[in-house]
Amino acid sequence: MTLSLPRHAYDHLDGLSSTLLALRSQASRLERWGAVLADRLSAGGRLLAAGNGGSAAEAQHLTAELVGRFDLDRRPFSAIALSADTSSLTAIGNDYGYESVFARQVVAHARARDVLVLLSTSGRSGNLLAAAEAGASVGASVWALTGSAPNPLADSVSEAVSLPGGTANVQEGHLVALHVVCRAFDAALGIS
Repeated sequence: MTLSLPRHAYDHLDGLSSTLLALRSQASRLERWGAVLADRLSAGGRLLAAGNGGSAAEAQHLTAELVGRFDLDRRPFSAIALSADTSSLTAIGNDYGYESVFARQVVAHARARDVLVLLSTSGRSGNLLAAAEAGASVGASVWALTGSAPNPLADSVSEAVSLPGGTANVQEGHLVALHVVCRAFDAALGIS
């Protein structure tokens, strides 16, 4: 029995190709992000990452690669996924509102020269916009991975990689971008 994919599956794959082509044009920025992270984290800094839904899962993926390892063995580095602490998340949401769930954690944990990475396919999430403002206020570098620009999040951070495409394709592109950053991070540490 031969199975064939429905047309919308091919459309999804074609969309991903377009998203990845746009991502390729950002390779030098991603490589620089990896080098900056290697420098900052090696000097005792930390990475904080946040997103909502699938982007929260990608934020956790990034922090796991840094605390654990990407390809080869190396020492662990400080990286915190702000969506992973459910007690803080729900307490802050209950007491201060959902828009504050990441910003309050950023103020608590981030310091000058730390890096805050925010992931959003829409670039319009109020809680990420508040986190970007909080990160800047404490002197952290604030980077974003978003969907198509212009969008409020890309406009509110020091650097952004904004990718075209539907939500699923943008999320897939963000995962590839994070892996490129991790590969560049390891290369900057001399791990190959």
